[in-house]
Amino acid sequence: MTDTTRKTIVLRPGDGRHYQMGNMSATFKADEGETASQYSISEWWLEANTQGPGIHAHPEDDVFYVLEGTMSFFVDGTWVDCPRGAFVLVPGGTPHDFQNRTGSRAGALNISAPGGFEQNMDMIVDWFAKNPPGPVVSE
Repeated sequence: MTDTTRKTIVLRPGDGRHYQMGNMSATFKADEGETASQYSISEWWLEANTQGPGIHAHPEDDVFYVLEGTMSFFVDGTWVDCPRGAFVLVPGGTPHDFQNRTGSRAGALNISAPGGFEQNMDMIVDWFAKNPPGPVVSE
């Protein structure tokens, strides 16, 4: 059966709801209101040599697909460098993080399922305004 209550979305490159967090930014393309709470989809971009959000966990599954550059993901207790085209699935409740440890901008497409994660973005932006992501610290 077709869901006729939802509308088709077509966004041009760069379109969406933007959130700036120092040298990290997110652009939400579709979220719970547009996906019947099934998922949210966003792009996350980190400038060169930039820390991500820090190790954290949340109930939603996180799916990442690297669009550009190389992103480093903390999963299963270790850091993994993932170049363009890499795929990462982080089950809900699993501690994870991401960083850009290179000298070039990097970005990943992110799908959170179920939807609703975007409800936290104003709080996240506020937190990063007080605690901007710094440069990556060598291990």
